[in-house]
Amino acid sequence: MKHILLIDDNEIDNFINKKIVSKSLMADLITVLNSGIDAIEFLTNLIMNNEPFPELIFLDIQMPEMDGFQFLHQFDNFPEEMKVSTSINMLTSSSNSNDIKRASECRYVKNFFNKPLSAGELDIFKTN
Repeated sequence: MKHILLIDDNEIDNFINKKIVSKSLMADLITVLNSGIDAIEFLTNLIMNNEPFPELIFLDIQMPEMDGFQFLHQFDNFPEEMKVSTSINMLTSSSNSNDIKRASECRYVKNFFNKPLSAGELDIFKTN
């Protein structure tokens, strides 16, 4: 895997999750962004510069300005070839069953994880 994108407004969660992903040695590049708005802008710039999308995105649900579900709504506007090459994984501290249901209804969301990530959870991506 070449590129993983972490999107979370919590700096401590970003630090922990980046450390776990880094130790897994599963990505050449890890990008960390603090908002859904920044992430949409980042992905838009990748398209404009003809650069590949990250293969894996870990997306927080509860963020100010643009939450994870609003991000997914905007993500739907990207070209199909970009969307199908990216696996989005919801990452949250919420145990709200409605969040889990909404995430499972989105075709881009592949998994739902509780914060923080664990090394064991990343094992599913190493075999895919």
